[in-house]
Amino acid sequence: MVTDRPVWTADEALEQLYAAHWRRLVRLSVLLVHDQGLAEEIVQDAFVAVHGRWGRLRDPEHALAYLRQAVVNRSRSALRHRGVVDRHAANLRVADSPDPTPAADQRSAVLDALRALPQRQREVLALRYYLDLSESEIADTLGISRGAVKSHASRGAAALRSLLQEDL
Repeated sequence: MVTDRPVWTADEALEQLYAAHWRRLVRLSVLLVHDQGLAEEIVQDAFVAVHGRWGRLRDPEHALAYLRQAVVNRSRSALRHRGVVDRHAANLRVADSPDPTPAADQRSAVLDALRALPQRQREVLALRYYLDLSESEIADTLGISRGAVKSHASRGAAALRSLLQEDL
């Protein structure tokens, strides 16, 4: 079978994916781990992992979905690690510097409310409203059913509304 699509090497494909999607993947990870530097490391590690496994990808067309899933999974691992560190070394926390602008206050309130949600609801809302993924793409990324995506999105949005109304 002859295709019109170019056959890219791992280097070429990852260059294209990196240029087109790095920033959005970092933002996704920031929403999950709440740390810009850590998020950048997570995304970089995900790209390295995909590069190393490029020859084993069943369908290179799904490399972006694989990257998204790797970022979510690595973000979860980072959160688990952070929980262990927090339990054993509470004095290692570094406070965020406050930003005095009203827009920053609103953004901070939304991010605080997101942090208060259960992990799965936070992940679904980030994928849905930040990356604008469909229910089936979210289900594939998180390895859950479309029904579970709908349920987590509905419950998460309701909880977020409730938390934000409490702040008013």
